[in-house]
Amino acid sequence: MSGLVSLLVNTIGRWGYAGIFILMFLESSFFPFPSEVVMIPAGFLAYEGKMNLALAVIWGTLGSYSGALFNYFLAERLGRKFLVRYGRYFFINEMRLVKIERFFQRHGPISTFNGRLIPGLRQYISLPAGLGRMDLAKFSLCTILGAGIWTSILASLGFFIGKEKALVKRHLHIVNMWLIFLVVGVSVIYIYRFRKSSRERKNEK
Repeated sequence: MSGLVSLLVNTIGRWGYAGIFILMFLESSFFPFPSEVVMIPAGFLAYEGKMNLALAVIWGTLGSYSGALFNYFLAERLGRKFLVRYGRYFFINEMRLVKIERFFQRHGPISTFNGRLIPGLRQYISLPAGLGRMDLAKFSLCTILGAGIWTSILASLGFFIGKEKALVKRHLHIVNMWLIFLVVGVSVIYIYRFRKSSRERKNEK
């Protein structure tokens, strides 16, 4: 892993912001690897004065969004046709696809935003969103918000404590824990408001 990190730091150093964009695109699409090994070194390079921290975050977020968009369209254009044709071999039929579509039409924004903040899920949440044909504008907004928060956190860790690998690892663990609490809190509030809204609509009828 240390060899990979060194390679990425050198790559980002040579390619600059384009390197951040390309690597975050790959991280968010078909070649997933930890975004930590891209944005933390980018933050450290900003600390050394070789990059601008805000621009690193912007290009990292754009790369992450572009990779998510790639997955979205891949699932929408090819994944659906594949599952309609061969889904029975994976215990997925067209009725289940319709349920996925309805779910992401109703709950896509919160699912996409939360998914971008959950370790191990952030790279893949775009696939069910594409399968469910989630509204593209809402998908884009929630993906950019979630990716922006995550890249900002990683770049800031690299900027402020990038030299101390042990500290970075410890703080990254704490950050992930707080993000999970945030996701749970947002989800509870969303479910409460959604159920309340549903009850009000029923009462109006």
